[in-house]
Amino acid sequence: MVNSFNGSKKDMQRELNSMASAESVDPYWGRPVEGLDEQPLSLRETMADETDTRNDEVIPDMKLGQLFKHHLKDWLVIVLLIILDVVLNIIHPFNRYVGSMNIDSVRFPHKKNTVPVWSVPIYAVLLPILIFIGYFFKRRDVRDLHHAILGILTAALITAVLTDSIKDGVGRPRPDFFWRCFPDGFENYDMITREVICSGDPAVIREGYKSFPSGHTSWSFAGLGYLSFYLAGKLVIFDRRGFTWRLSLVVLPLLAAALVAVSRVDDYWHHWQDVTAGGLLGFFVAYFCYKQHFPDFSDEKAGYPYPYIPLVSVPLASHASQHGSQHPIHNTRPRVNGGSYDLENGRM
Repeated sequence: MVNSFNGSKKDMQRELNSMASAESVDPYWGRPVEGLDEQPLSLRETMADETDTRNDEVIPDMKLGQLFKHHLKDWLVIVLLIILDVVLNIIHPFNRYVGSMNIDSVRFPHKKNTVPVWSVPIYAVLLPILIFIGYFFKRRDVRDLHHAILGILTAALITAVLTDSIKDGVGRPRPDFFWRCFPDGFENYDMITREVICSGDPAVIREGYKSFPSGHTSWSFAGLGYLSFYLAGKLVIFDRRGFTWRLSLVVLPLLAAALVAVSRVDDYWHHWQDVTAGGLLGFFVAYFCYKQHFPDFSDEKAGYPYPYIPLVSVPLASHASQHGSQHPIHNTRPRVNGGSYDLENGRM
């Protein structure tokens, strides 16, 4: 057996076919080898022409239970983030000083929310998940469904924890704080510090110290931003074919999130700085969470989850000893039984 593939493509084809016929089980895929197409993705790509499409990828079927088991720690983190965010909403925020000298800056009318609080998880998380499920019924890709749902939940909950942590720490008064503090319009201040002595509902007053950043905006850009990235990958917007309708469809979720942000300023629940910070926070968290599970939009495999699979317990040493040397692909990293192999990046 040769130790490297420095010959022509025909020589490589002959050598790989001889290797495939000599092995009964492929150590990476854990199934009988019937020919070159059954070799690992990274091995097959060494022989791919430049005209190969991104749909050549052959990945073994995975059940939803396998994915949950493989990502059990990730789902436990999701539960932990939910608990942490509940605690952050219970504790009292920092009461930033509001006195007679700066009360005029927070004297805007107290209005109801144009976008109710209860609706935010519905349009920012549940609606995208329904779209993911709809795509699943079309393509029957369990890995895509699992990673899409795990990614958007991670994005939404990390954004929620960051947002509420900053809210509690900053304690910035909302633009309508005056009417929360003095619902009857009669002002009352401490004789020495000139700090407000509120007479309103304590729960309403406590909520009045949570202006920065905007939770509606950060959640909207986290959930709808993730949906926008998901659509960008599936539609392959940077395929150099110039389809404007694809780009327009990708922008729609971001437009909806921006309109939610505008409503928060119009309702006098937030200052413009609050919605700007909330939008940037949610957008970048969504991007990083999407990239955790899917390639970049310009990648030839854009829209497809990263192709990793559970390993079978086949030691590398026995495979190498049968041929007298190690294959370049097989000696890249020691095998760990029960682990997983990232076929995209060739790492455990």
